[in-house]
Amino acid sequence: MASDPAQSPQATTEDPRAANRDKFELELEFVQSLANPYYLHSLAQQNILDQPAFINYLEYLVYWKEKDYARFIHYPHALHHLDLLQHAQFRSEMKKDEWREYLNQKQYDHWRTWRDYPGISTSVAPTDPQETGVQSQ
Repeated sequence: MASDPAQSPQATTEDPRAANRDKFELELEFVQSLANPYYLHSLAQQNILDQPAFINYLEYLVYWKEKDYARFIHYPHALHHLDLLQHAQFRSEMKKDEWREYLNQKQYDHWRTWRDYPGISTSVAPTDPQETGVQSQ
């Protein structure tokens, strides 16, 4: 008679490292989704941002700003939006289409210009005399 695999100790005891990894990946994916203004708008329109349990979860997720965790974030705006979501006024404003568009435009403008530092040239000066047009005598 075969034993039921659901009753075996190996099936009921979950690997703690695997559970931690799953939790880490799930929270990382969620935090990074906060970089999307359209997703924030959707959450606001569904009144999810008003739920006390969700607000507590957002407060809990602030640990992602610590250096050991932030290094895994690919979309830095996610952490900025996580900060903004700590404020009730921002959460209520996200229900408005105009606010979503404003946030989206600000994010785009930042991405478009973030490497353009005033007074610093990002181009590499050519070192080959033929490239500069300088002729040797």
